[in-house]
Amino acid sequence: MHIEQIYTGCLAQGAYFIASGKEALVIDPLRDTEAYVQKAKAMGVEIKYVLETHFHADFVSGHLDLARKTGAKVVFGPLAQPLYEVHQAKDGERLTLGNISIEVLHTPGHTMESTCYLLRNEKDEPKALFTGDTLFINDVGRPDLAVKGDLSEEDLAGHLYESIHNKILPLPDSLLVYPGHGAGSACGKNLGKETFDTLGHQKEVNYALNPGLSREDFIKEVTTGLMPPPAYFPENVRLNKQGYDSLDGIKDRGMTALTPDAFEALAEQHHALVLDTRSPEAFTASHIPGSISIGIDGQFAPWVGALFPSIDQALLIVAEEGREEEVVTRLARVGYDQTLGYLKGGLAAWEQGGKEIDRIQNVSASVMKELMARQPKIMDVRKPGEFVSSHLPSAQNTPLDYLNEHMNAFRAEGPFYLHCAGGYRSVIAASILKSRGVHDVVNILGGFKALEEAGLEVSEYVCPSTLTAKA
Repeated sequence: MHIEQIYTGCLAQGAYFIASGKEALVIDPLRDTEAYVQKAKAMGVEIKYVLETHFHADFVSGHLDLARKTGAKVVFGPLAQPLYEVHQAKDGERLTLGNISIEVLHTPGHTMESTCYLLRNEKDEPKALFTGDTLFINDVGRPDLAVKGDLSEEDLAGHLYESIHNKILPLPDSLLVYPGHGAGSACGKNLGKETFDTLGHQKEVNYALNPGLSREDFIKEVTTGLMPPPAYFPENVRLNKQGYDSLDGIKDRGMTALTPDAFEALAEQHHALVLDTRSPEAFTASHIPGSISIGIDGQFAPWVGALFPSIDQALLIVAEEGREEEVVTRLARVGYDQTLGYLKGGLAAWEQGGKEIDRIQNVSASVMKELMARQPKIMDVRKPGEFVSSHLPSAQNTPLDYLNEHMNAFRAEGPFYLHCAGGYRSVIAASILKSRGVHDVVNILGGFKALEEAGLEVSEYVCPSTLTAKA
């Protein structure tokens, strides 16, 4: 028996490759499926099943492409109603794989079709539970993504409570728990950094598995403090439910190499957004006017999804040489299929062609310390929770996720000094502002970490209990 977790850090997502005898299955594959195909060939096994835990919101699954390439059967649990042929498994059904079996456990709550898969060894002993977005390490799946007219998030949270207490808690403590996501995913509130654990340990540390937690308290706990989901989530659910174009065709179009003139003409013709995926440092030094910076080496795909609500947005790519295919693939993982091509030769070709460029001014933390006496306008683009925890007293919180809602803060006269935690998000914010005509922006190098290290005064959060104790 072979169990392999294939973890993708950018999406904080875990797919699983399981083999026994001459047969294999894949759980929740990414859209770029060739790695699974090659792994099966190398091991001399045939992929028999592709198991889906639910209709994913944060990425487009590779189940359809993988089934087309291998002849594997796509399996969903009860209540899923995809618009293509699948095996609709029943609760408690066993799927055989070589010398082992997979038991289907219907666990509604995150979504109504959510299903866990219990692996039993050749002795029929339960050994591992693949929980999708039902159960995470130290958390559970958020219950607000599948809300409908007749189904509230409280209703879904109630279903999740029943699923955990009736299906998961009775399982043995030695069971290995393999979730669909880890820390950084927007599918939960506070996921642990570990990517697997034993069920026994999770019963000790995960609030949601506390047997003494009442149904009412559980519902209140899991529905409190939920941030709004990224705007692209419903679009990914739609693609996963109704089907999508083959990744191969999307890559063929996206890998069209364009001269500066052709690039500029396509941008105008299709009202395409120019996405610059180089490093923040390279972008601030020189970039195409109006382009948006989202560096490929950060949380690339989630930020694309958070900031570009329409997955039908036409895109043109500026990338480091040799990384163009990676960019197109990672965009397609979250449903952004309309990449029209990339700038051949990168920004150097653009400049050599005599095209206009733009820059973003940078300032060091030490210089900011000297400027504080002038009361500069400091805009902190971190998340509200980060800001509350610790921030510069004079800073205004304008979270990157909700920059649209804070545009009035930039109507005044600049300059506006932008910072995040380390410098990635502040450059994204600066690029968006400049694309909208707010040009008097300055990026603080190194972000909040550098400001602290430079000795600037910060305000730190003190919890009410601490204040009471001191009083």
